Parts: sequence; structure tokens; C-alpha cells
Amino acid sequence: MASKLTRSNGAGWAFALPGFILLFLFIILPFFFAFWFSLTNQRLISPNPTEFVGLSNYENLLGVSILTLEPERDEAGQVVRDADGAISYPRVRTITRNPDFPQYKGMREWFRWQSGENARVVVAKDVVFMKALTNTMLFVLIIVPLQGGGALGLALLINQKLRGINAFRAIYFTPVVISIVVISLLWRFIYDGDDGLLNNVLAALTFGAFEPVDWLGNTDTALGSIIVMSAWQAMGFHMVIWLSGLQTIPATLYEVAAIEGSSSWQTFRYVTWPGLRNTAVLVLIVITMQAFALFAQIDVMTNGGPLDSTQTLVFQAVERGYGKQDISGGSTISVILFFIVLLISLVQRYLTREKR
Repeated sequence: MASKLTRSNGAGWAFALPGFILLFLFIILPFFFAFWFSLTNQRLISPNPTEFVGLSNYENLLGVSILTLEPERDEAGQVVRDADGAISYPRVRTITRNPDFPQYKGMREWFRWQSGENARVVVAKDVVFMKALTNTMLFVLIIVPLQGGGALGLALLINQKLRGINAFRAIYFTPVVISIVVISLLWRFIYDGDDGLLNNVLAALTFGAFEPVDWLGNTDTALGSIIVMSAWQAMGFHMVIWLSGLQTIPATLYEVAAIEGSSSWQTFRYVTWPGLRNTAVLVLIVITMQAFALFAQIDVMTNGGPLDSTQTLVFQAVERGYGKQDISGGSTISVILFFIVLLISLVQRYLTREKR
């Protein structure tokens, strides 16, 4: 028995070995290289030797502080206002470039808000990275419930024994098998501000009252437009996962619920959703990881613009690592992204665990 078990394990390890080798070469080893490069000033092409800089790359990316600006006053002590009546404040650069405040050196204004007569200004050492971080987090917070809920709705819709239902399953799944680059180009034409399909449809529905919008060229609509497109594109993939989970729920449970007179909502809450717990964990984790990896849509549709309103972490890592040849900066962003995704995945797993 022992020899047979040993032979069985040996065959299993032999089949698994190619996979382990690929994981080690293309995932584990590059991560350690990225971590090491993040502690240096490594450039892609540079005549200067690489130097160890410690955590300075992380400090440059994550350095954030808050300034309090008091309004300017005239000789009589009255608050100075501009022609529009807005309060005038000293320029932020008078502080960030002041040698008396070395802790603010090299920082730029990120955003501000009013606090009475004073202005609170958030300054960062790398404003573009902070925008990429907030855009990525916003994208994840919206896309996870939108894509997951939409995919579940589609799965419930097509989980029926009706004639031609397979055709609908194929239609909903079609965007998944089409290249994301092709999808992005298609939606860029749809969102076109001059003669895009979306503007034409909205103008027709409102009998010409709708004013055309440059969906990808407007800072208020660019990220939202990409969120809608991304949710539509990958919804079919998660629909299939939800559908597989639905088909594992015993039909007898639904029969009992029908006999007891349960409403559709009660059946979903007490029969369907508990049976989908493990599927929900998988779907949430997969959507989260895919959302943090947002790159192709940004690269094709907006290139991070307008005014950095669609910058993301992966786009920034690639842009710095290869576009600007800053390997250390790109590696630092990759390491930060890894720990963010790991932390969120662990939190999701904890919150969706099976409670006893």
C-alpha cells in the first residue's frame, strides 16, 4: 500500500511540476525582483550604477500631508478677496519651497477644502500616483457590486429550461471571448464626443434636446464611462460562474419552498443565496483582482487622461517602468498593489467566511 501511495504521489508531482515551474518563473521570482528593485534607483537604461536607496521610493509615492492656509489680510486686518469675492490665500509653493519647512519639500497640491475662513490643502509628493490610487480604489468599489450583481441577475434570468435559452447564454458570454483591445476601440467610437453612437441615440430619444458630451474627454465622465464598459465586458464570465453555482442547488429545496408558499424574494434569500455562498466568495475575489489589474481599457481609450482623471495603478506601473524607464518606480507601485490586493482579498475572505 505504501509503495502504491508513493507511486501515486510521484505521478501527481510530475504532472504538477511544469505548473510549479511556470508559477515560480513568471510570478514568484518576478515579485522578489520587483521588491528588490523597489529598494534601489534601478533604471531600464542608465550609465550610472544602481544604488540601494532603502524605502525612499515608498516615501516618494506615499508621502501625503495637510496644510492649513490662512487668508491673506490687508493692512487693516481685513480678509483680501479677489474680483469674484473669493478669499485669497497664499500660494502653496510658498510653503513647499520654503527651506524652513523641509517636511513639505517637493510636494504639490492634490486637493483642498474650506474650513471656515481657512483652507485645508492636501499635498502629496507624487500627485499622479495618489490620483491613480484613488481612481483604482473607486473603480473597485463600484465595479465589484455592479459587475457581480449584474452577473448574478443574468444567471438567474437564464437559469431556466426554456426553448432557445442557450442562444441567450452565448450572446451574454460573447464579450468575454472578444479581445479587450477590440472592445475598448469599439466603445471609444461609441463614446466619441462628435459623432458617437451614444450621443446620437440620446439625441434621438430626446428629439435633439440632448447636448453632445465628450464622454472620454471630460474629467467628470471619463472614469464612469470606463466603469460602465468594463462592467458590461466581463459580466458574462461571472454569469457562467454564478450559473454553475445555481445548478448545484438541489431542486427539492425549491419544491419545498413552493409548497410552503414562499415568495420569490424569500426563496432567493433563504434557498438560493445560502447555496451560493462559496460561489459568491470566488466571484468577489476574482472581480476584485481583475478590477485592480485595470490597464487595457485605460491604455486604449484615454491613456490616463484627461488631466490624469483615469490614471490607475497598473497603468502607472507600466508607464513608469517602460515609458519613463523608471524600473524602481514601477516596481514600487507593483509591490504596493500586491499588498493592497492581498489585504482586500483576506478581508473579503474573512467577511464571507462560513459562520458556525
